[in-house]
Amino acid sequence: MCENLMLVCALLRIGVYSFFRRLCGFGPPPAKPNFTVLCIGLEGSGKSSLLAVLSGEKYEDIPPTIGFSIKALMFEDCIVDVKELGGRESVRPYWDRYYAGAQGIIFVVDSTSSDENLKLASNEFHKALGDPVLDDLPLLVLCSYQDKQDAKSPSQLQEILEVNLEDGHRPWAIRGCSIQDRDSIKQSFEEFNRFLLHPTNHSKDHSNNKDFSRL
Repeated sequence: MCENLMLVCALLRIGVYSFFRRLCGFGPPPAKPNFTVLCIGLEGSGKSSLLAVLSGEKYEDIPPTIGFSIKALMFEDCIVDVKELGGRESVRPYWDRYYAGAQGIIFVVDSTSSDENLKLASNEFHKALGDPVLDDLPLLVLCSYQDKQDAKSPSQLQEILEVNLEDGHRPWAIRGCSIQDRDSIKQSFEEFNRFLLHPTNHSKDHSNNKDFSRL
């Protein structure tokens, strides 16, 4: 009963707001821009959990993504449809079938991974970025599980993934995050969203930020 009352009140507020906008000649508020981005990474890297935390959902006991899933994330200045691709060995060879239509890339890496898994992550990372369909698209590298004691820092993972060896014009950011710290995830996405919203600013030099640079 209480929830129904809250819903009615919310709808009334929206109705009153819309009425006064029309009355004052403003019309309905402009629609937010909508972007489609890929989210890739090895199985267990934390992709699904990070997206769940960001969208306010429960992240405990989330099953591994089979194939792909799509989650719409609402931000103040835009809507981002995240197409998350499964990271299993049997799925990764088919990632490129889902690249069409992407406007940005999110690559998630487990900061506590073994050297072997990080090498594999690096290979998959460069294989994806080398696909012509994803050429020059904005990139966000999320280093998950930063709350763990043995987690490698974003700067260490930047070196391991050999991010600086890429030569092109792709704007990118690498950020540490944790499911225990929703703000770290949200801030990383908001920074990434600025690439999507202002593509003409890609030539801006971010070299003064050690975790924020260009490919």
